[in-house]
Amino acid sequence: MAWTPTYLTRKQMEERRLAGGRLLKAGRLSQAEIARHLGISRTTVSSWAKQLAAGGLRALRGRKAPGGPGKLTGVQKTKLKRLLKRGARAAGFETERWTLGRVRTLIQREFGVTYHLSYLSPFLRQLGWSRQQPLPRAREREEALIRAWLTQDWPRIKKGATARRRNSVL
Repeated sequence: MAWTPTYLTRKQMEERRLAGGRLLKAGRLSQAEIARHLGISRTTVSSWAKQLAAGGLRALRGRKAPGGPGKLTGVQKTKLKRLLKRGARAAGFETERWTLGRVRTLIQREFGVTYHLSYLSPFLRQLGWSRQQPLPRAREREEALIRAWLTQDWPRIKKGATARRRNSVL
């Protein structure tokens, strides 16, 4: 079992701790081998071993997340997702681009709740939204001309550059 995601939920972290605890309890693998197997540091496994010795597997179980309840209810979060999917223009903004400031304004306007900008990014990630930066594109852009350049001109230019590099003396 390999734990490789870049972001783990609290439940997944608890599962990993318990898996590590069971491996420690079995005693077949060293702490270094368990760390490699689970993709974590040896220090973490050592800390788990101390917790295991002090309180058993129960000590490795997850605890309630710190902090108070969220500002938005589940229904409000669902409504926010729906509003975000409709787009920024539908929400009354000039362009289709969502920024943290615009999302903050939307939440204030719709739900009367204020979020700090530095919290909004993780909050949106929890809702399943990822940070994306749209590529700027000219309105006058001619797709057919671009395709023709990429299929005809660019290979010729690239081939010529390769030939010149091959013939140059360093």
